[in-house]
Amino acid sequence: MKFESEKAAYNFYNDYARVVGFSIRRRNCHKDNDGNILDRTFCCSCQGVREKDKRDPCIKSHRPEIRTECCAEMKVNAREGGKFKVVSFTAAHNGHNLVSPNKSHRLRSQRKISTGQAMQISNIDKSGIPPKAGMNYMVSQVGGRENVGFILEDYKNYLRSQRTMNIKKGDTGGALEYLQQMQSDDPNFFYAIQVDSGDLITNIFWEDGQMVADYEYFGDVLCFDTTYRKNKEGRPFALFVGVNHHKQTVIFGAALLYE
Repeated sequence: MKFESEKAAYNFYNDYARVVGFSIRRRNCHKDNDGNILDRTFCCSCQGVREKDKRDPCIKSHRPEIRTECCAEMKVNAREGGKFKVVSFTAAHNGHNLVSPNKSHRLRSQRKISTGQAMQISNIDKSGIPPKAGMNYMVSQVGGRENVGFILEDYKNYLRSQRTMNIKKGDTGGALEYLQQMQSDDPNFFYAIQVDSGDLITNIFWEDGQMVADYEYFGDVLCFDTTYRKNKEGRPFALFVGVNHHKQTVIFGAALLYE
């Protein structure tokens, strides 16, 4: 078999994997000097062996092991004629079970949010509908979860990525500039920024010198208050609050929560 592009070969193998009941991924490839792909291997997602976990051994919840050294794969080559020709194919799987047809839509390589679905998710979110209810609405539109093309976790991940992109493009520049200026004016000013795996900002925390001093004196009781909401997205503006010796409210720190 021959394909016009590497993407066409991937789509074919992924369609085959959906029928059989497994998920695929791109493995290794070779490129020419111009960056064009000369060959590519597509394999079962269970191929290979997980490297030794170098994290803290006290971690309570480790990700489940899915690599079972499965040998199923398809390799295409475009070195002759420009088209991607199948040069090797291994159908046999080992070390894991294949899923039934009614569960194949949950496989990672089979899940994808289209442009139209992305717009619908954004509109549903702007209407104030929670993700679970929004997902159920989209399921009812297409007549079943197997017809949606993604799962609830993908729905939530999309919203999360959009929000973090928004803060990166909009609020982040002004917030960082303000925090850096405050730190230069006040040596005791402290701020911390939490980012996700894609280096996108999720949460921001800060406290000035007065807050630090107040906490040292009146930090016996601390309230974490997230009742305040910022702008139309309803992102919590969290305060670390206490009470001083005059029974007045004092603030020990503040955080803007995007995640």
